[in-house]
Amino acid sequence: MSKVRVLVGTRKGAFILESDGLRDKWTIDGPHFGGWEIYHLKGSPVDPNRLYASQSNAWFGQVIQRSDDGGSHWTPAGNEFGYAGGPGTHQFYDGTLRPWEFTRVWHIEPSLEDPDHLYAGVQDAALFYSNDGAATWNELPQLRNHATGPTWQPGAGGLCLHTIQLDPLSPGRLFVAISAAGVFRSDDHGASWMAKNSGLRSDHIPDPDAEIGHCVHRIAQHPRTPEVLFMQKHWDVMRSDDSGDSWREISGNLPSDFGFVIDVNANYPETVYVVPIKSDAEHYPPEGKLRVYRSRTGGDEWEPLTRGLPQHDYYHNVLRDAMATDSLDPCGIYFGTSGGQVYASADDGDSWSAIAENLPGVLSVEVQSL
Repeated sequence: MSKVRVLVGTRKGAFILESDGLRDKWTIDGPHFGGWEIYHLKGSPVDPNRLYASQSNAWFGQVIQRSDDGGSHWTPAGNEFGYAGGPGTHQFYDGTLRPWEFTRVWHIEPSLEDPDHLYAGVQDAALFYSNDGAATWNELPQLRNHATGPTWQPGAGGLCLHTIQLDPLSPGRLFVAISAAGVFRSDDHGASWMAKNSGLRSDHIPDPDAEIGHCVHRIAQHPRTPEVLFMQKHWDVMRSDDSGDSWREISGNLPSDFGFVIDVNANYPETVYVVPIKSDAEHYPPEGKLRVYRSRTGGDEWEPLTRGLPQHDYYHNVLRDAMATDSLDPCGIYFGTSGGQVYASADDGDSWSAIAENLPGVLSVEVQSL
């Protein structure tokens, strides 16, 4: 029988939850790196034993940890991020008037083919890669040196590169999302980049239809249809059918189109999940009801999923990296909250249960189907 491993990064350590294919009973292992913020914890899609963790601390700085045995043991990997320096906070000027500051790694994205190759999205927004299992790192500087780079502005969480999507059908194509700049695409392994924000509109910036300046919270795609992208923006849920060349709104009948997470069902590329938040000032679910919304039509038409979720006096948030889906059938959906709960559904979202309830605030959730 298959096994599922849920990787949870929190404000005070990493936790690893495991279950069999039924996904009804779970074990919890942790905390790993107790007391440290784990911004992202992710496994290799080609080696189930290889895990990477982004470990951050305001005093000691940034560390990348690697495990080769599924999280039983960890080793600090290389933490020299090119000329950004090692652990700690570093500033330098990159030829513009804006200093670039390295504070943390927001997102780790292992290669779809090689467990030793991975990308890291950092704050201030930049993209790094490693070809040796995180022992050494180099920047892909063409992104930060994009012509629009000097105009990038931080969102509320900082100027962070928080999402990396690798296209499984087009080698060399990758997408990144930056808060608050927008979406960029490379078709040549990061040697050059194009802004892909046509159709986005943000009323809170000087030019609502500008090429750059949109606060994208998260993008998602299905491996069978990677040309279709879904986006949760700072207001508006969006969709692209042409690899980001154009976007259209699909918020439809959602109670709020503000939120952070978005993900796609593993078996049905047109089935999408979001967790609406009341507003950018009130980071909790509308009406104090924790509801996941599902669209089976790729957007516009949404249904609330409430069975097993608290439906009164609920005021926790769900952050941008805190939802994931497994590859089983029916698909499992998992998300974590700022209150330390991790909820799971083993039936495409029809019903939910808490598989962890008293963790520190959840920063990221990832899944491995083993």
